[in-house]
Amino acid sequence: MFALGRLLVIGFLVLSVVYICLSLYSRAVRRDKLEAEWDEEIREGDREAFVQAGLKEYDGSLRRKLILGVYIVPLTLMSLIIYFTNFH
Repeated sequence: MFALGRLLVIGFLVLSVVYICLSLYSRAVRRDKLEAEWDEEIREGDREAFVQAGLKEYDGSLRRKLILGVYIVPLTLMSLIIYFTNFH
């Protein structure tokens, strides 16, 4: 039982690092796309305000929520493997 607890704690920490890195990377890519869009098409008004508005919209997007799959998919697979190994 102690081994399972240790596995879950270490797994959660590793998945948290992966989630943070993936989240920061995705946000940086979105920021770059917004800046490129402003440079190519808009060129009027405040560039930083446009980027901030786009990032605020991104914070509520489906893509941001899908990154939480970093936690869900590995834990589900691990649970299924443990279940099928022990009970089937």
